[in-house]
Amino acid sequence: MNKIVESLEWRYASKRMNGKKVPAEKINNILEAIRLAPSSMGLQPYTVLVIEDEELKKKIQPIAMNQPQIVESSHLLVFAAWHNITPEHIGEYISHTATVRNMQEEALSDFKNTLLSIAENNTQEQNFTWAAKQAYIAFGTALVAAAAEEVDATPMEGFNNAALDELLNLKEMGLRSVTLMPLGYRDTENDWLANLPKVRRQKEKLFILQ
Repeated sequence: MNKIVESLEWRYASKRMNGKKVPAEKINNILEAIRLAPSSMGLQPYTVLVIEDEELKKKIQPIAMNQPQIVESSHLLVFAAWHNITPEHIGEYISHTATVRNMQEEALSDFKNTLLSIAENNTQEQNFTWAAKQAYIAFGTALVAAAAEEVDATPMEGFNNAALDELLNLKEMGLRSVTLMPLGYRDTENDWLANLPKVRRQKEKLFILQ
């Protein structure tokens, strides 16, 4: 079986974790996969907070419907999208691109103007929605990367975004929370889902071949 398919067959959304720490190398591999994830125009309009502090996780738990994985996890990832796409964001991205590719910024002027036009012609909320969609691509990439490392990862949308933003001072950073991902190891004795077969739609219903 293909390694990726094998890893995805192994993974599930763990409902309980055992508190065991994930080795730094595995965490770094997951974070690097997030960094390498694709995004529209390559802008990556989001930031990922990596939370290990146990006291902070305890404060987040009631904001996230008291889900136990928050405090039982080794690390908690918070995917936060940019509140708006600004000329400063775009200018920094263009400058970084020119540096990495050893080229003059002027050679990227058409690309820069395209990005500026898109951002300026959208409302702030439209820009945030677009940024959040890009964050979800990185989020999905992280789930696959965690599975490849045999690290459990639970995708979470069930939390009070506004309360989390306030707790983490995300507004001051120009960010709004989108999703959460506890990383850790499954507690098979206390997780009702751990030994149940994976349920997915049948291939013939999911795919249309034309």
